[in-house]
Amino acid sequence: MTGSHQPASPSAQVTVEVVERIRAGDMDDLCDAADLAIRDGGGFGWVTPPAREAMERYWKGVMVVPERTLVVGRLDGVIAGSAQLVRPTRNNEAQSFACTLTTSFVAPWARGHGLARALTLAVEEEGRKAGFRILNLDVRATQHAAIALYRALGYIEWGSHPHYARVDGRDVPGLFFYKDLTETETSRHEDRPQ
Repeated sequence: MTGSHQPASPSAQVTVEVVERIRAGDMDDLCDAADLAIRDGGGFGWVTPPAREAMERYWKGVMVVPERTLVVGRLDGVIAGSAQLVRPTRNNEAQSFACTLTTSFVAPWARGHGLARALTLAVEEEGRKAGFRILNLDVRATQHAAIALYRALGYIEWGSHPHYARVDGRDVPGLFFYKDLTETETSRHEDRPQ
């Protein structure tokens, strides 16, 4: 890792943005944040952080895949997390109405400031702007804070998988969620039984 970060102050500034190009300093921040999140158990597929060169290749690869949009979250100007919107491939006509939120994480030092919520809402907004109706996501069942956030934001849990991931030699279940991006907060409450 190239730098260390102290816990953010309670008045830390949270911003999110869609990234068109990763600048050198931002690459360092992005890799550092991902490395820390992986070590803390929220590794969007990785269990052990890869070598720095491999992680940089991964992020550069994200930037060239036409179906992916990278959203980063900053705390006081430093990239501390990210999420991606993944659009279906052009030949997937049957699922062309649905996109996926994936690889969402926040570095441990930046948690508790609403960054995960801001990233999720930014991905939702990108999905709406692109004309998608449904946003899908999946998460390890051990990610309790993320699951609570998705439920609080109106995501509907539709399934689970008992062998979703393998961490430290044991199977970890996973949960699957979706959200109708065309529903407003009011319509979600009106449709629920009393």
